[in-house]
Amino acid sequence: MKPVRRIVLLGSTGSIGVNTLKVVEDHPEEFQVAGLAAQSNVERLAEQARAFRPKAVAIRDSSRAGRLQELLAGAGVQPKILVGDEGVEELAGMEGVEAVVVAITGAAALQPTLAAIAKGRTIGLANKETLVMAGELVMRQVEERRARLLPIDSEHSAIFQCLQGHSSEDLKRILLTTSGGPLKEVPLEEFGRLPKEKIMDHPRWKMGPKITVDSATMMNKALEVIEAHWLFRLPVDQVEVLVHPEAIVHSMVEFLDGSIIAQMGVTDMRLPIQYALTYPRRLPSSLPALDLVALKRLTFEAPDRRKFPCLNLGAEAARQGGTAPAALNAANEGCVTAFLEDGLPFVRIPSVIERVLSRHRPIPHPSLREILEADAWAREQVLTSIGVRPSGVRPQRV
Repeated sequence: MKPVRRIVLLGSTGSIGVNTLKVVEDHPEEFQVAGLAAQSNVERLAEQARAFRPKAVAIRDSSRAGRLQELLAGAGVQPKILVGDEGVEELAGMEGVEAVVVAITGAAALQPTLAAIAKGRTIGLANKETLVMAGELVMRQVEERRARLLPIDSEHSAIFQCLQGHSSEDLKRILLTTSGGPLKEVPLEEFGRLPKEKIMDHPRWKMGPKITVDSATMMNKALEVIEAHWLFRLPVDQVEVLVHPEAIVHSMVEFLDGSIIAQMGVTDMRLPIQYALTYPRRLPSSLPALDLVALKRLTFEAPDRRKFPCLNLGAEAARQGGTAPAALNAANEGCVTAFLEDGLPFVRIPSVIERVLSRHRPIPHPSLREILEADAWAREQVLTSIGVRPSGVRPQRV
């Protein structure tokens, strides 16, 4: 009988986390949840703990730890409760675990991912920012610790699947698809008049606020290009973005002989999550089959880089290398936060990021400390650019 695979899920209350637990429910004979971590949603975290009975849970927002303890005590569930960034990292390195799914949003995922790598775990990575910020460092540590990094983002999972059985030396380019986001059909001249509700209304995916804004600016694709560069060891200029509104072809690879292989499937994150958790095996899925006849057509077009300048900003940061992608990511996170808090107009997001990058002097082959210092510096620069006086901005803990 095949042993059950024990997993830790970081970011369990978000959309990727919830879908990961659906995969676990579909295959209870395959998986056991050993640990769960969330940012602040203690109600959902407690509900998940009652359902899956992990050995430990972590809540990053320390102010919510007391409430989590109350909820779990009332339910008769007594996992170990870990608190803060340190608690999430401890959970990521938990003993007796085979796989760690990283579904934390933003730069906060970097150090827990490194903690899991240090233990030589299999990591299912659903976070773009980790490789954007520290791709060289992360991939080096994956190799040194003999860990395994498997992509969960649908596009990178698609590329990974297309490459199975093929030599990376035969790869000519990657074709990274995007649905086009919520503003694909909106003229640039109207961007300044758009209500926030329109920007936050993605036609295909229901995601968290940060990634939804990134989809509207297409910064998500800029970050994914950098992520693909590190995952598949290909120069950034050989990773191309294609707009594919049907969102059925999740990405493609082209080989030296001109052959193109595409991965297709229904639009549901459970497919790439399950593949990462079961690789190299494939298990049955409860999802409906893809109906090719009903689709009738698949369309592709080049992105409008004038409307979405973040694509060019991402490519330029990748070419500069060193700490430039970390500064790009931090500037974007700062701008998105300001936009969501009504402190920055949507149309100013690209220009503020560009201003921050123009002031940054990249450090080549950076250490973790230098990456985190670039991150903190860029966030402070955003506040300065939008007229907010920085207060207490410091590098993250090393």
